[in-house]
Amino acid sequence: MQALAQENSTQTTQASQATNKKPWLKSYPEGVPAEVDTTIYRSLVDLLDESFRKYANRDAAVCMGQRLRFGEVDSLSAALGAWLQAKGLPKGARVAIMMPNVLQYMVAIAAILRAGYTVVNVNPLYTPRELQHQLKDSGAQAIIVLENFAATLEEVITHTDIEHVVLASVGDLLSWWRGPMVNFALRHVKKMVPEFRLPVDSKRSVTRFNKALDEGSHLNLKRVDLGPDDVAFLQYTGGTTGLSKGATLLHRNIVANILQSEAWFSPMLKKLESGKQLTTVCALPLYHIFALTACYMLGARLGMLNILIPNPRDFPGFIEVLQQHKINMFPAVNTLFNALAADPAFARVDFSELVISNGGGMAVQQSTAEKWLKITGCPVVEGYGLSETSPVVTINRMDVHDFNGSIGLPVPSTEIAIRDDNGRDVAQGERGEICIRGPQVMAGYWMRPEETANVMYADGYFKSGDIGVIDEQGFIRIVDRKKDMILVSGFNVYPTEIEQVVSMHPGVLECAAVGIPDARSGETVKLYVVKSDPTLAEEDLSAYCHRELTAYKCPKYIEFRDELPKSNVGKILRRELRS
Repeated sequence: MQALAQENSTQTTQASQATNKKPWLKSYPEGVPAEVDTTIYRSLVDLLDESFRKYANRDAAVCMGQRLRFGEVDSLSAALGAWLQAKGLPKGARVAIMMPNVLQYMVAIAAILRAGYTVVNVNPLYTPRELQHQLKDSGAQAIIVLENFAATLEEVITHTDIEHVVLASVGDLLSWWRGPMVNFALRHVKKMVPEFRLPVDSKRSVTRFNKALDEGSHLNLKRVDLGPDDVAFLQYTGGTTGLSKGATLLHRNIVANILQSEAWFSPMLKKLESGKQLTTVCALPLYHIFALTACYMLGARLGMLNILIPNPRDFPGFIEVLQQHKINMFPAVNTLFNALAADPAFARVDFSELVISNGGGMAVQQSTAEKWLKITGCPVVEGYGLSETSPVVTINRMDVHDFNGSIGLPVPSTEIAIRDDNGRDVAQGERGEICIRGPQVMAGYWMRPEETANVMYADGYFKSGDIGVIDEQGFIRIVDRKKDMILVSGFNVYPTEIEQVVSMHPGVLECAAVGIPDARSGETVKLYVVKSDPTLAEEDLSAYCHRELTAYKCPKYIEFRDELPKSNVGKILRRELRS
């Protein structure tokens, strides 16, 4: 008995020490473990193979009214993967995908991974310069591209290592009988395809997507020995500090983040009907790491239906699609939540089964969160992640409805340190750089050892470039990006704080704050605003800012605009406003 008491005492002491080092553990929701076993799959292919078998008769995706079952993704990706293998590409070869959210994307990702290759996700709206850089930097030897964007590829293909082009068309995987509305839509899309002529010679081949599927269906997909340390994705960052870099994400990185996300969401998802198939909205582009993990990969793991939205900027069409489904999960960025909440038609969507609205990519603003909750009854749960972390690092509790302005708690098996510029941990509550250690952290930047060394500490922590604080309960708050901080007469001014305040004004739809040179103070704040109330005047907004902010934080200049520059994910681009 005494030995047992000592053992229990030792365990209690160890648990207490762990909580002191990881204060967030005491704030974990019931049912979420401190650690997850990330070794249950050797690779993403093992995970996908299991899901394809387990959910074969379930719908994996729907787009333009056409559904694709998991069993069909299985057979089609096996055919496309076998076709790629027949081209003689070696294990680990990089294969690019340049498409919006269409059914072919679901097939292409699985095909490339199952064939033993590395996926290079490409933004289809890239300029020729951006596309050439990414293809050259990755060394991609093949590309699967929607014909709508083939004209851009044509301009640069001879300056790349691309040997094989698979050319997709919007209607490739739509059923033979489509009906008048779909046929009309396809004819309209066809007219939007710019003329192109991709070179075909002894070095390069161009094959239509359906032809590659047909040829591959007569071949056998060779099983490739893939392990945790094989490269699954080269996920290119936005290039805010120059040329974009490829975050090298291993199979184990993505597997870990899928299981971490599942562990966090599971208690909330268990509240839904047992055995019911989950439905998620995939409006964020699949070439972005947020949708790649939260929609595609987590969707495969849980057998979810992904509602693919090729063009989320078409709000009438987007909302019409949403009205056809009962949604359970809705991942998005603040600008998308905000724009939908501002559309009267959105309130007519059935939100009775919506249990998770997960926000990321940029700070969720209080005004947006409040509007969304009022309309849907489901709080926006803000999280945080980066391309370099596969991406999820932190998420707020699912059972908290009140907006708290934090990015939440580190997900299982994740450690956070807040450090100063010399790499020393700061005291609790003090500002410093958010540094991350966990199984989801990338192996490094592709072919850039010096860049990798600049962002990694010797103890395995990754430097995020974000300034944050952590409170005694373990909740983390981002103050701002290091490079976005404004220095006004020696005072640190954080744009996110200003934007949070200004967005609460009833006449403001969107806003962004940036620093501009000032002869007197070094820098000063300039505010860009999109009005929701056309009568809003500059002097009214300026007076509001002076009531809500200390003097040095108040914008010296206010400029009204019809819209703000955004990335294709919807993140407001402060750097473009600064330039």
